[in-house]
Amino acid sequence: MKAFSTLLDRLTYTPARNGKLLLMRNYFLATPDPDRGYALAALTGDLPVDFPLRRVLSEIGESRFDPDLFRMSRDDVGDTAETVALIWPATVVQGEAPRLHEIVAALSKAGRGGHAALLTHWLDRLDATGRWALLKFLGGAPRVGVSARLAKQAVADAFGTSVDGIEEIWHGLQPPYGDLFAWLEQKAERPSLSMAPIFRPLMLAHALEDDDWNTLNLEDFAAEWKWDGIRVQVASKGGMTRLFSRTGDDIGQAFPELADHFRFDAVLDGELLVVRGGEVAPFSDLQQRLNRKSVTRAMVTNHPAHVRFYDALEIGGEDLRGLAFTARRQRLEAWHAAHGTAFSDLSEILHFASKEALKARWEATREEGIEGLMLKRRDSPYLAGRPKGHWWKWKRAALTADCVLLYAQKGAGKRSSFYSDYTFGAWAERDGEAMLVPVGKAYSGFTDEELVKLDRFIRQNTVDRFGPVRSVTPKLVLEIAFDAIQPSTRHKSGIAMRFPRISRIRWDKPAQEADTLDSLKALITAVR
Repeated sequence: MKAFSTLLDRLTYTPARNGKLLLMRNYFLATPDPDRGYALAALTGDLPVDFPLRRVLSEIGESRFDPDLFRMSRDDVGDTAETVALIWPATVVQGEAPRLHEIVAALSKAGRGGHAALLTHWLDRLDATGRWALLKFLGGAPRVGVSARLAKQAVADAFGTSVDGIEEIWHGLQPPYGDLFAWLEQKAERPSLSMAPIFRPLMLAHALEDDDWNTLNLEDFAAEWKWDGIRVQVASKGGMTRLFSRTGDDIGQAFPELADHFRFDAVLDGELLVVRGGEVAPFSDLQQRLNRKSVTRAMVTNHPAHVRFYDALEIGGEDLRGLAFTARRQRLEAWHAAHGTAFSDLSEILHFASKEALKARWEATREEGIEGLMLKRRDSPYLAGRPKGHWWKWKRAALTADCVLLYAQKGAGKRSSFYSDYTFGAWAERDGEAMLVPVGKAYSGFTDEELVKLDRFIRQNTVDRFGPVRSVTPKLVLEIAFDAIQPSTRHKSGIAMRFPRISRIRWDKPAQEADTLDSLKALITAVR
């Protein structure tokens, strides 16, 4: 546990990517099995532990620390694990700190009633850093600035292989990854992919900027619509079908009708949408089905799932990723003509006579309810990651609105000392009076320097407090950029913004000149 807690602690305070890679590389080389495997599982979000951390902490908290002290400390620190680690009473308890594999083994044997005793036992044997690392481990999300891909890259660097090679077999592995490390150390053969459908690393696109557009030779590119859903990979083999998100998470349980009807031998790339009568529904309809462990019959009927395919990675056991995009597309079209279902179709390849004609189509995407355009090199192989020059995403211009800052809350991690999460509002008339109505939240789009200024403004203009939330004098205008706006029954304002972020801080603009709720609702028709 000590080596793992040291690793997490140093990762937290190491901002540079290469520095993080070096720390993890050294850890994986120095730490024996199975502890390094469980550390890797924690960093990639695949730890096979379902620990009800909040419930257990509430059970043991009153006997170990004052709940009011905890609440006030948590509001200031901004992180539950760090707060508990710091206020946990120092004890002198004999015995060594638990190792990661011992923690996992103990939890697998413990019943629901044994969690509190186990956690107390472990916390008493650790110092503050160890307690923090343990709680991060059990919580399943360390949040130390390491993505799953970066953790796998560190493993690849440690053993002199490619991260793509690890990604290829990742979804056929189980923690603590003994077969993976045995292969990497040349003690065993490469783990077999077996007959189970597994995730293949996706090819990603770069955002198209003006300079890129000006230098592109469009004769080399095919164009498609950029659909407003979520990227998915459908992998089907041996009578089993899985639906993977862009990060490799299996989301099939939320879309059982797709798994039931997609029975083939292929790995296909596409966009998950809700489609009714041939028309793509707003993204908010798709959100109703995301992140669910199960869905009702009514949900399936009212929010019918559909996959719009646009690429093929494998068909009939043949790996197509080395082929050019045009060749893969031809294979996909032939395959779909023979095996397609009512739950799928193909993304249209657009035809255009000139750059001006294509730009005109891009400028009309908002009116057509489409997110933008995709440009793909005709000769491009399917390359994992984000290789520049192959695929471009040309998203429609963002909508903007001037809104008034109403509430603020502290962030997490490096932002735990700053008020960085903002609720903003627009003007509406209620009972003949103008008042500000909350319309959204944003926590991105500003620089570190702007964050300091915003934090200072909030502290100097606080008028009330509600736990960790501060209400501020409604006088600061924020220009909010967002991709779309849709009707919503979940919000009192009746609207929901998609991907709101702060575009500009309007220190110069009076709050009375901010936008109205009616003006925001008028934008709904612009995105269907």
